[in-house]
Amino acid sequence: MSTLRLARSNRVLAALPRATLERMLPALQARPLTLRMILQEPGLPLAAVVFPLSGVASMLSTAATGRSVEIATIGCEGMVGLPLLLGGQSDAGEVFVQVAGQGLFMHAGPFKAWLAKEPALMRILLLYTQALLMQVAQCSACTSYHTMSERCARWLLQTHDRVRGDEFILTHEFLSLMLGVRRATVSEAANELQVSGLIRYHRGIVTVLDRAGLEQAACECYRLINREFRRLLRGGAKLKPSALEPNP
Repeated sequence: MSTLRLARSNRVLAALPRATLERMLPALQARPLTLRMILQEPGLPLAAVVFPLSGVASMLSTAATGRSVEIATIGCEGMVGLPLLLGGQSDAGEVFVQVAGQGLFMHAGPFKAWLAKEPALMRILLLYTQALLMQVAQCSACTSYHTMSERCARWLLQTHDRVRGDEFILTHEFLSLMLGVRRATVSEAANELQVSGLIRYHRGIVTVLDRAGLEQAACECYRLINREFRRLLRGGAKLKPSALEPNP
């Protein structure tokens, strides 16, 4: 059983009426989200949904060649397991943990039961789905229109929003997978941000040194995505405040 305070670390759960969330607490189990842990395996039935409290999960699309690219990230603002919400049992995409953290798990059966008897849960999750679809679309456009340095800054900001503190583990291998480019290209982009004094990157560990500067270096996709989540999930747990854009 999870505590109310712990559950409210997730933005979707925090947006629920307090009475609804309190009724759901016994069905939520806190577990660690370990690095590379698979939360959704392609084509297999989902056993549970996950509400991340910290850390970052990556949603991947895989081509017939076996090459994968990230299409969205999921953290404390969302949930893994949307196929169960939308009436399915599985999905073609994979979701795995790229930055370790903690999450609240709910088995598929109880989750479907709560959807049927708690309209507030369905409403909030549909709003989250809308925001996630916007993120997928915006990230797709970002790949075509923005520089690697801008995209790298955007991705680092999204990760920074979902971790505790200013430091997190991130290898070149992971970042190249997330951005869909060669490791050498990622190294150039990360080095550019480091030379500018925005981050420190050493032995696979990123430290955000200048949050405001990193926001200025990122493309507008970061602000558009963040604004949409704030608009749709008002009242939920807050992401790190932007230094460039006041909260509504």
